[in-house]
Amino acid sequence: MDILNKCLWQRLPWIHLPLSLCRDVPQRRCCQATLSVAPHPARLRQYVCPTPSAHESRRLQHPPMKAAVYSRYGPPDVVEIKDVDKPHPQDNEVLVRIHATTVSAADWRMRKADPFLVRFMNGLWAPKKIRILGMELAGEVESGGKAVTRFREGDQVFGSTGFKFGTHAEYACLTEAQLATKPANMTLEEAAAVMFGGISALHFLRKAKIQPGQKVLIYGASGSVGVFAVQLAKHFGARVTGVCSTTNLDLVKSLGADEVVDYTREDFSQAGRVYDVVLDTVGKSGYSRSLKSLKRGGFYVRVGGSGRLLPMLGDILRGMWISATGKAKVIGGVAHSAAGDLPLLKGLIEAGELRTVIDRRYSLDEIVEAHRYAEAGHKKGHVVVLPQQTS
Repeated sequence: MDILNKCLWQRLPWIHLPLSLCRDVPQRRCCQATLSVAPHPARLRQYVCPTPSAHESRRLQHPPMKAAVYSRYGPPDVVEIKDVDKPHPQDNEVLVRIHATTVSAADWRMRKADPFLVRFMNGLWAPKKIRILGMELAGEVESGGKAVTRFREGDQVFGSTGFKFGTHAEYACLTEAQLATKPANMTLEEAAAVMFGGISALHFLRKAKIQPGQKVLIYGASGSVGVFAVQLAKHFGARVTGVCSTTNLDLVKSLGADEVVDYTREDFSQAGRVYDVVLDTVGKSGYSRSLKSLKRGGFYVRVGGSGRLLPMLGDILRGMWISATGKAKVIGGVAHSAAGDLPLLKGLIEAGELRTVIDRRYSLDEIVEAHRYAEAGHKKGHVVVLPQQTS
């Protein structure tokens, strides 16, 4: 075998190997060597190994794709672009070639393990279950399982994987129920930014039992959840006050807000206005200020928070006490989609009542910069990532 290996690496044109010897050579070296040294096509067929190795079989069945992977908790730099196996759809799943996805608060909080409870779900010391982030997407159907009936190859779709994550990649598999045909009046980039903010806003407004004619204050009205909360609250017939920074006042007005408050110049709780619902999309309105501006028995909805374990537990206990006393109903937790939410959002989009706001776009290999910008907390609407593009 030493002589054989020497001949292989020197690539002598007169080598003639019996098939029995070829089978003894490691798979990759054998195939590469015979392809490079066989002098005639007839001999070439003789030298090629008849059966691929387990490794090569796996590569054929699951070709690689690019994905943003993180193997430890921490800052944006822990996310790396790697080759991973391209997913294969189950019978009830659709394989989507992702044109656009987003970096949302759920993504950078999972990456940081913020709140700490994330570690109990995804691995105490390092992420185990979820290694590829991203919850929402838009793209084209590449293939589907044998039980799929609603979509065909080439259909343009949008949707969300939910807490399965996995959309910061070139491909992802979703069930039919997690997808809908892209709205006719949206681009794929715009459609990719619908689900996280839209479902979150819809969930919490429903929990607050929003009614026509109510007064609703939305704190953080220019963020990914806030832009949808403003529009959906108006759809439900509420009178909306949006709180945002100076640079975003015109944006929030354009979304339909009846009034806007610049938090850099004015404390909303000092204006003397009273609301039926205070919806804080960023966790910064504060209990005392929000309750001061809320009618007795109204709803105080907290979507975001500091993420630190002790303050979070303190906020939960405080909310339970306030709700028990009847001063207000405090609502928090995690948003979940209900049956019919996706068709509802699509219908509102196509009716012109709902739109997305895109702040910045990044290629997949700029994912670290996308995380860093989204986490800074000053974005307008959404940060979109384009997996099929390079920087």
